[in-house]
Amino acid sequence: MAVEATELDAAGIGELYARFTARKRLFIPIGLLVLVLFAMVATSLGAASLGLGEVFRAIVAKALPFTGVQSNELADVIVWDLRLPRVLMAIVAGMGFAASGATMQGVTRNPLVSPYTIGISSAAGFGAALAIVLGVGVVGTDKYIVIANAFVFALLAAFLVYGMARIRGTTPETLILAGIAMMYLFSAATSLLQYIGTQEQVAGVVYWLFGSLTAATWDKLLVVSIFFAVCFPIMMKYSWDLNALAAGDDTAASLGVNTKRVRVISVTLATLVTVSIICFTGIIGFVCLVAPHITRMVIGPDHRFLLPCSCIVGGLLLLCADTLGRMVIQPAEIPVGIVTSFIGVPMFAYLLMTRRRQYW
Repeated sequence: MAVEATELDAAGIGELYARFTARKRLFIPIGLLVLVLFAMVATSLGAASLGLGEVFRAIVAKALPFTGVQSNELADVIVWDLRLPRVLMAIVAGMGFAASGATMQGVTRNPLVSPYTIGISSAAGFGAALAIVLGVGVVGTDKYIVIANAFVFALLAAFLVYGMARIRGTTPETLILAGIAMMYLFSAATSLLQYIGTQEQVAGVVYWLFGSLTAATWDKLLVVSIFFAVCFPIMMKYSWDLNALAAGDDTAASLGVNTKRVRVISVTLATLVTVSIICFTGIIGFVCLVAPHITRMVIGPDHRFLLPCSCIVGGLLLLCADTLGRMVIQPAEIPVGIVTSFIGVPMFAYLLMTRRRQYW
């Protein structure tokens, strides 16, 4: 009788778990469908308004020429040369930010942490300012000097943070404290460059720090997509380990998790994805912080589902913010970094004040 009861209990638990995970799995296809619809709408909006049918025909005519769908030349230029690279960059960048934020929060067991916490945004800003104000580039020339400087200095900050943390032990506390130190160091250096720069140079630095998707191209989108496509599957590979870390290092170690290795690899992946984005877009804040929180409220803290679902929410969030920035004061634009801050600050304050630990 005891064996039968145990089997019934196991079957009931299995059925309950299946229902529990089915709801989370359903979030992914529905979220992707909504993301595609929003992308179509965003592509149709702008100074030269297009209908959804025109956008659809322009995409199909070029992507699937064997279908015989016809499109006019003006719609092709607007969709393929101007809007679609920007829309897709917003989606991929939002996905990358959200995945990196969820990973960093899991590694540090801190809901207030993002990849920017370890100082990579400040370091990237310093690299860009160094190129804009002094014309000094570590690698690259001409139009690539700012991109290359931002990338190199952001990686340098990450390595410095890891080196400092390793001396004291690779723990969440040492990573955060070392990151804060790097953030203040590079912020001060950027302020010094702005102080000695001309009015035009300072304006260029400030605009870069705002964060914008106006310079999105197919080449830049390809680079960002490659980094994301390589790093995200590895993040998913360590999703169970991140779940174990949530219970503490001792508990994770007792479950066979190499906490130091998981922490180093996860931080490295989150850094690479974030750096590959901000070197092209500038500093876009709050997506990597808010998107995982929103997702955690809906599906819970299991990183096996949190990571992919956060990507969907992050893509939607950044796409909506960029579209709003393009449309609100036409023909001028508000940089998307400003829009995400206006959206992210009250949303994050609401989460912080009302939800607390209920979903963490």
